[in-house]
Amino acid sequence: MAKPITKKIISGKYKGKTLNLPSMTTTRSSKSIVLESFYNTIQFDIIDANFVELFSGSGSIGLEALSRGAKQIFFMERDRNALQVLQENIAQTDPSACEVYRGDTFENIGAVVKRLKNMNEDAYFYIDPPFSIREGHEDIYLKMINLIETLPADVVKLIIVEHMTGLELPETMGAFSRTKSKKFGKTSLSYFGVDSY
Repeated sequence: MAKPITKKIISGKYKGKTLNLPSMTTTRSSKSIVLESFYNTIQFDIIDANFVELFSGSGSIGLEALSRGAKQIFFMERDRNALQVLQENIAQTDPSACEVYRGDTFENIGAVVKRLKNMNEDAYFYIDPPFSIREGHEDIYLKMINLIETLPADVVKLIIVEHMTGLELPETMGAFSRTKSKKFGKTSLSYFGVDSY
């Protein structure tokens, strides 16, 4: 039997907790070096912040945020296998601080935005869509850009896009401008904010 694929929470109150990862055929896990860089960038700002992880997969990015002091995490995932793994991982941390939106991220984003508006709060949006080379996802980045352009500025603290390094993202999407980019081999992180970050 194949050994389950896992990764550990790097830092914070749940440091060392082992998270299961869904099959690599359904989702793709972010590299530890990418996550370390991201959390070094926002390390203290994440405390008591809201965090939205689109295309969540195992939820490892959102649960790392929770471990480091974020107060509420919103997960968005449609794959059934990934959702089961996500729920198991959440159960190891604080389920009361986690909300899971099942189904298509592009359809559910409106419900998350409405929830943030009702709370009168903003959030970090971490967007790591399936790479466009995957079958059925050829237009995923175009749809992602359209999604970002529709986000209201008042619910966004910062948008972080994890993407293929070869992808040229626009400097401006809707109310948001690129403030920073960092490459990690085939993967890059691009940061977009309303004001410079």
